[in-house]
Amino acid sequence: MSSVHIEPLTQETFGDFTRLICALAEYEKLDPPSAQAVERLRRDAFSVIPRYWAWLAFVNDSAVGYAIAFETYSSFLGKPTMYLEDVFVLHDFRSSGVGSQLFDTVRNLARERECGRMEWAVLDWNTSAQEFYQKKGARVMKEWLLCRLEP
Repeated sequence: MSSVHIEPLTQETFGDFTRLICALAEYEKLDPPSAQAVERLRRDAFSVIPRYWAWLAFVNDSAVGYAIAFETYSSFLGKPTMYLEDVFVLHDFRSSGVGSQLFDTVRNLARERECGRMEWAVLDWNTSAQEFYQKKGARVMKEWLLCRLEP
């Protein structure tokens, strides 16, 4: 495979970013983002104080993966937590190091920002993702349940 390069999300690559989010939705059997959600993603990425960071992985000038992350806060650590919302790589480029490079990019930002930890959710049926994260040193915390509420 040709070399992989990771780039921060830009206005010029935003279309690639949303295309990859739609590919993740298809993989996870979820509805893709609505047009309104895409506009909010654009606004929040490029506002004066962005609400999240995102990166794209390119192979031969084609976007083949992305990561998106943002900070939360740990009251117990008294430090920010880097929350990894998504790491996604197109099927043909999995097991080639693309996911590792994206993950490491987020991890490096967490270190730079002196975060106390990283956290993320993984679907229970996605055992390949669970194995990937465990190889990176993560622990699957089965004692915690994810809760969600529409505000």
